[in-house]
Amino acid sequence: MSESVIADEARGGRVERLRSRVLHPHHPSRQFVRFLLVGLGNTAISLVVYRSLLELGTPYVVAAPIAFACGATNGYICNRRWTFSAPDTTRARLLYFAISAVGAATLTLLVAVFVRDAGLDKVEAYVAAIPPITVSTFVANRLWTFAAVRERT
Repeated sequence: MSESVIADEARGGRVERLRSRVLHPHHPSRQFVRFLLVGLGNTAISLVVYRSLLELGTPYVVAAPIAFACGATNGYICNRRWTFSAPDTTRARLLYFAISAVGAATLTLLVAVFVRDAGLDKVEAYVAAIPPITVSTFVANRLWTFAAVRERT
């Protein structure tokens, strides 16, 4: 066999191994895409709740964590079932709630800073605060809430 054929087969083997890892349901990139898709639904839910609460006269620093909690509830159900394919356990619920509470508090702080210091309106500030919270809660949930799923695979 020529060296080029051997090199092509070796490269093909590496590509196939990489492809099978990336396509595995528990690969971080695949989970992150699913997490983002669930997050779009969560964001839609939280924005509707947030805007509704603002319309009712609720202060934005009160409306933000309530709206976030509504999206997070949807997120737990969808992420547990679809993103991470994890069992429903008391541990997972408590960790997801704790991570969501920290996310809600951080989101609320960011919204307040963006409104007060950056001059954004209340809805722009809420939307601007979502991306860093999304990435950090994905990492935390992957490492802690649904870690047992990673260990099984």
